[in-house]
Amino acid sequence: MKRTRISLCAIIVILAISATVRATDWPQWRGPFFNGSTDETNLPDSWSETENIAWVSPLPGPSGATAIISKGKVFVSSMVGRGPEFAALCFDAKDGKKLWQHQIGSDSRRFPRNNMTSPSPAADGKRVFFLYASGDLAGFDYDGNKLWSRNIEAEYGNLALQFGYSSSPMLFGNKLFVIAIRRNKPYRPPEAEEPLDSFIMAIDPETGKNLWKQQRTTNAFDEGMETYSTPIPFVRDGRTEILNTGGDFVTAHDPGTGRELWRFEHWSRKVRDSRIIPSLVTGDGLIFGTRHKHGKVYALKPGSAENPSEARIVWEFDGPTPDCSTPLYYQNRLYVLNGARRGKPVTCLDPKTGAQIWQGKIGGRGPWRASLTGADGKLYCINETGEIVVLDAGGDEFKIIFETKTDETPIQSSISVADGHLFIRTAKNLYCIGK
Repeated sequence: MKRTRISLCAIIVILAISATVRATDWPQWRGPFFNGSTDETNLPDSWSETENIAWVSPLPGPSGATAIISKGKVFVSSMVGRGPEFAALCFDAKDGKKLWQHQIGSDSRRFPRNNMTSPSPAADGKRVFFLYASGDLAGFDYDGNKLWSRNIEAEYGNLALQFGYSSSPMLFGNKLFVIAIRRNKPYRPPEAEEPLDSFIMAIDPETGKNLWKQQRTTNAFDEGMETYSTPIPFVRDGRTEILNTGGDFVTAHDPGTGRELWRFEHWSRKVRDSRIIPSLVTGDGLIFGTRHKHGKVYALKPGSAENPSEARIVWEFDGPTPDCSTPLYYQNRLYVLNGARRGKPVTCLDPKTGAQIWQGKIGGRGPWRASLTGADGKLYCINETGEIVVLDAGGDEFKIIFETKTDETPIQSSISVADGHLFIRTAKNLYCIGK
């Protein structure tokens, strides 16, 4: 194992999901396959100040958003300083040159352990879309020309999440999907005259106008009504469903109309704080989800519009389990990270049975809130205090390949991968790691 410290001052399904992107791109938050992985190879397993740093570009401020890479461009959301302004940026993936920057909005609201720029951008090869906790949503072409903009909070009321709206927009099938699964009463201004509803909607990427908007109901209460997760597509039996989690339910929607096809209540014992942070992930025909605050990870057999009651839990894993990090499905294995428990354990599971293959501790001083990235037979992990760990994903034992650290904190962004390089976003810089 190398150690250093640096100052870093199912083939058809896969093809269906990634039809509009190159395999070497990382076009949205959980990558080309919506599961935190990529098929990229020849990636670095170590680096230092003088080795495997392709370029470094300064950023105007911190953000929890992941860097998005599409057709040779890197798109980044960022605060400007500590705010209240926030911006959309584009860099050349080859040399890190900043190509454009646009201020999107300004909002002086403060959220605990978060800011206005946690949603990651999403790109379709021609256009890129930025969403912020203020509700500001804007589309640009790759040259930086604004195509349209709107504010979903102004249209539909306070986004009303205790720690700030953080769901990323999701592109699939020439539609842009946005969710607001929220508490029915705001924590802070703007106030709401009527109880707020939760919804999922599909937007036309060309015009920014709604294609449909579907209400999403729940019997949860208080903070349990909320989710910070991002919707994902689920392709099976020649059909596509849009999945999301939150408010104690998993729901599946028709991408063409928004109609709810089926739902599953994964938490029936109602409690005040059953909010969900991690997103769902799919693999082996199953849906993998997490319950609130280190609750069990579960594998869900999906229901259907014809028989919604078919949905059932196949297996459960009771720990150590995540609070913040979305599980990773990679090379027919499921990886879960508990980033807050002592030792910070990572567990490798058989996705079909839930059996544990290995478990090990990555340690570190700070919490691991970013999600794991799988690529080139490795797992890439980064925590809030800048500690980075690379794990071997290919064997049947826990193995650390490399460890390093940056002091440019706080860091909540996951590591993204494209074209033989890692892209790491700190509070100060964007790093391209590779030869």
